[in-house]
Amino acid sequence: MVAKAVILRAVILAATLVAAPSFAQTNDPSLTQKQVDCLNRTTAAGSDCDKDGGAKNGGGTPGIPGGAVFLPALIVDLFPNPPAGPAPQTPAPSNGSSSSNGSGNTGPAPALSGPVTVPQGLNLAEPPRAIAGEFVPDEVLVTVAGDAGVVQQIANSFGLQVRSQRQSRLLGSTLVRFGITDGRPVGVVLAQLAADGRTQRREPNHIYTLQQAAGIVNYAFDRIALDASQASGENVRVAVIDTGIDDTNPALAGVIAEQYDAMPNVPIEKRDHGTSVDGLIAGVGPLEGMAPGAKIYHARAFEGGKSTMDVILSALDWAAEQNVRIINMSFVGPKNDLLGTACRNARAQGMVLVAAAGNNGPKAPYGYPAAFDGVIAVTATDARDGLMPQANRGAYVFISAPGVEMVAPSGAGSDVVTGTSFAAAVVSGAIANLIHAAPDRSADEIEKALAETAKDLGPKGRDNDFGYGLIDTKAAEAAKE
Repeated sequence: MVAKAVILRAVILAATLVAAPSFAQTNDPSLTQKQVDCLNRTTAAGSDCDKDGGAKNGGGTPGIPGGAVFLPALIVDLFPNPPAGPAPQTPAPSNGSSSSNGSGNTGPAPALSGPVTVPQGLNLAEPPRAIAGEFVPDEVLVTVAGDAGVVQQIANSFGLQVRSQRQSRLLGSTLVRFGITDGRPVGVVLAQLAADGRTQRREPNHIYTLQQAAGIVNYAFDRIALDASQASGENVRVAVIDTGIDDTNPALAGVIAEQYDAMPNVPIEKRDHGTSVDGLIAGVGPLEGMAPGAKIYHARAFEGGKSTMDVILSALDWAAEQNVRIINMSFVGPKNDLLGTACRNARAQGMVLVAAAGNNGPKAPYGYPAAFDGVIAVTATDARDGLMPQANRGAYVFISAPGVEMVAPSGAGSDVVTGTSFAAAVVSGAIANLIHAAPDRSADEIEKALAETAKDLGPKGRDNDFGYGLIDTKAAEAAKE
């Protein structure tokens, strides 16, 4: 019961970012029970504690202020320890080349005082509500109206470290990744920055996860009313933000127009997910995709199934610069205003945004970017048009597409894949066919056609499970504008 109470308290604290009253979190094995009680200000120990939270008579621990909340420890408390073995490398956010802090200091951040454990390799199988708000514990993302000098002034004013900065095309301002080097909670720093008029938007550096549910002829063509012999996305530019890919896979021969690595400092270990998504959109040969002839602009932004907000924004900006018509986002994370703004501006520039609705179950919170207005949220169905049991539900679900036990290219050749990630890829491929047939068709017109022609699968009309229903490519192509 005590352990459950501690975990419950940690969940409440992490969910609100800043809690009152605050409690110190430490893993220091040298502390006595009295010192731990003093740090936590328990009633039993309160009378024997000094004003700084340490035990009287010199029993305090230097470097741990009384009542401080170390968010990294709180996050660690929410998740079980990862399996034994080398921990996966945490994504190193980058602008695709190198980070700049405006002062030439590109070294590592000073070590936090106190025994703070940074969470790495968190279990991807955790319940969705537990991971819905996961973010990098010692960073914030801020858009700033000003140059590098202004950025450094803000950093100096608030005791922050400039870890990277770049001009964002989709955000229309300078995006700065500030590091918190003194253990302050993210929520505290965001609140402090909100009072500075030089900052425009302030968000945690949220973490996003790929939406693959694990796992014969590809049945998608038949289910979405797309004639495989007539399918074509010739010369339609499609951006995919995903893992690295195996560009030697025969299914991707001639498919990849350009590649961009948004996290060049992190070695590529997994290539399966991105290879499958690209192949389902525009693969050639025996594993033909929905839109053969489409040109894929692939941005690698995930490793170990995860990425961070600043890495994803870098990939989105790159995609926007490639003059693509479609952006496929087969990942899910929490709501983030910076991502919402980037998606809104990309849509305003005429790009069709397609995203996985999520694989976190019927009771999961909304998944983003799929739940943003202007993004086509795709859920997954099987060969009999049944809904994938793990799929997210909600009013934001827009359309359904095959995504259960699909044969797709992978880093190992081919594999059977399941997930809303792959349903999103099918929809991106279908939309590429629509654009190939009518290049002048706008994003709004495409969205309207998909909604009006979808095959209704659930209760009459749009519903929280299937959205408008199963995509019907043939009918959408024939729909009058």
